[in-house]
Amino acid sequence: MSSSQQAAKESLRSGSFPDAEAIRAQLNRLLAHPLFTNSKRYPVLLAYTVEQTLLGNGADLKERTIGVEAFGRNPDYDVNLDPVVRISAAEVRRRLIQYYYDPAHAGELIVELSAGSYVPVFREPESPSANASGADHELRREQKADATDPAPNPTDPEASGSSALHRSRRWLLTLVSLLLAVAVGIVIGRYHPHRQPSNVERFWEPITSAQSPITYCLGEPVDSVERQKAASDGVPIAGGLDVSDVLTLARTIVPLVPRHGAFRVLSASDTTFGQLREGPIVLIGAFDNAWTMRITQSLRFGFEVRDGVRMLVDRKNPRRFWTLQWEVPDRKLATDYAIVARIHDNLTGQPVIIVAGILGEGTEAASEVLYNPTYLNAMLDRAPKNWDRKNLEAVIETHVIEGIPGPPEILDVETW
Repeated sequence: MSSSQQAAKESLRSGSFPDAEAIRAQLNRLLAHPLFTNSKRYPVLLAYTVEQTLLGNGADLKERTIGVEAFGRNPDYDVNLDPVVRISAAEVRRRLIQYYYDPAHAGELIVELSAGSYVPVFREPESPSANASGADHELRREQKADATDPAPNPTDPEASGSSALHRSRRWLLTLVSLLLAVAVGIVIGRYHPHRQPSNVERFWEPITSAQSPITYCLGEPVDSVERQKAASDGVPIAGGLDVSDVLTLARTIVPLVPRHGAFRVLSASDTTFGQLREGPIVLIGAFDNAWTMRITQSLRFGFEVRDGVRMLVDRKNPRRFWTLQWEVPDRKLATDYAIVARIHDNLTGQPVIIVAGILGEGTEAASEVLYNPTYLNAMLDRAPKNWDRKNLEAVIETHVIEGIPGPPEILDVETW
């Protein structure tokens, strides 16, 4: 248990907060800061949790309660499909750290929201130097892992069992992949201007040929693989971006570099329908990305939840579906499934590429199809010769070993 979590519990038991009037004054300062005034959800969560804690209701600050009372959700809403509380809490946590990291706020009463808890902690200000040092430490800790929570619990939202070393290596791999993507793209664009387009380039042509900026819409993870073991539900790294999604982003930028295509990266919750109508779209992630779920509703292959189990389904054959497979008795993720799609979407009127797995491992494996000619050609071999004039959707399987997805295997391809 972290020191901030212990402080929250001690304060809750003893009621020994700093002066309530001072806390409310500090809350008003926080809510007036641009870190919170530019958002609709984050001030709501912060104000609600602070006020409920001051009223002695901290023990009742659970995900569903906050969703119902603060965000107006129905009492029986699905917290897995609507992770508004988890996402908002993670962002509030970051913004509080950013606020106190600014030396201009040294000496102010400190409001913290510890990972794994929705109960805020209140502390009297430290000396300016100590406050800056503490904030710096918190910022570095937050950058390493936003969800260093207690042991996985199906009712507690933000669990992450990956070690800091493992996360650091994965982020390093992501950075290296992104740099390699840029380098490879520049080489291709500079030294091979007149060659015939490859299948990778042909596949991405509806996206890269557009004059409008490309919107990358990334999911916002809500669960960890460890929680998936307990609840049969989830994606890695709560609150923030999934490492697999970031790696997928790095890989899918490769086709844009030779053409110097302009693009923007948005989280699913910050992406509006109007923004999606402005130009081509790349959707990354499934259950953590509401836009993927919406756009794939009309496709043959899509994602659904049945009896609390997430699955990839074949809507032409309702008896055919794919679900996560686990190793026993250790309950390690063994197999994940994903969709790769290249369509013209009638909802937005834009070309869309979708790369989405049930979990992040599936998404990561599917992303290899989008930039690696070997796997892309294996998929296109199952499509008609005029595939580049059609919509295309494929089901991908990957075997996961020690948390790392293996090569993608093409299970089925649909064109229309």
